[in-house]
Amino acid sequence: MNLDNLLSFAEFLTPPVNMVLGGIFAVLIVVTLAFYLARAMKGPTKLIKELIERTLSWWMILVGFTVTIFFSRFFATIALGFLAFVAFRELTSRLNLRMSDRRTLLWCYLAIPFQFFTAYIEWYGMFIIFIPVIMFVGLAMRSVAHGDVKGITASLGIIHWSAMLTIFSLSHLAYMLSLPEKTGYTAGNGGMILWLVLITECNDIFQFTWGKLFGKHKILPSVSPNKTVEGFLGGVISTVALGYALSFLLPIDSMKAAILSLILAFAGFMGDVTVSAIKRDLGIKDMGSTIPGHGGIMDRIDSLAFNALICFHLIRYWSYL
Repeated sequence: MNLDNLLSFAEFLTPPVNMVLGGIFAVLIVVTLAFYLARAMKGPTKLIKELIERTLSWWMILVGFTVTIFFSRFFATIALGFLAFVAFRELTSRLNLRMSDRRTLLWCYLAIPFQFFTAYIEWYGMFIIFIPVIMFVGLAMRSVAHGDVKGITASLGIIHWSAMLTIFSLSHLAYMLSLPEKTGYTAGNGGMILWLVLITECNDIFQFTWGKLFGKHKILPSVSPNKTVEGFLGGVISTVALGYALSFLLPIDSMKAAILSLILAFAGFMGDVTVSAIKRDLGIKDMGSTIPGHGGIMDRIDSLAFNALICFHLIRYWSYL
């Protein structure tokens, strides 16, 4: 890799990606100005302060996402690996692990650069089995070796499941950037990631908005009391429509993009409520406080953790095999 490749945006900022990113930035500018205008007219109420805080956080997320993912594949892989590190650390620090699990956790931290390296060099065979198979056995061996059997059943499940949810899942985004170029596909691999992230985040927003407007029937009241059947269905329909409209970002046809959007709307919802269930079990509101107004990293990528796996393998199956 030469210096030109490292310092060029040309690798993933294709015309379709530029158009969609430009639209996202334009919407965010309008929303930001609207909230600041509301504050000027109505004063700094609690709601407006919260909305402005969340909007500023979205600016940080969007700028950070654009710079790290579309700068180059090399830096994008490093950035995604670091995101997996933060998410794994945030999640495991909340799950009441034993002091004797620290060495087992160290093995997971050391596994992160190797997992993302396999994605970067396109070593698919090792990429797909390293965390689910090799680390599955290795973590058990490490946990048993230190001789502390009290609570080992819970620890084994927590550590490997956390590695799957964060390290393994997010590494699929890195591998998505390494997929071979397809003839006639103008959006490039960056387009796939942009589509996936946009669909995932908008699905959350759609379900929240439809739920606020029309929600009456609770869908999982003991897990997430604010989620409703109306919000879920409205979100699914809106997500499918958006995925179909933005299908030019994918190396598959529009109908498959709509089917994929439908699957991701369900999977994203399951990722969200799964992490919500864990937080209720732990008696906490957020997994962390890394992002003002949004909680921690896991609070922001809960849906993406599920969707990254499904999106990668379906696109790879439909388009590259």
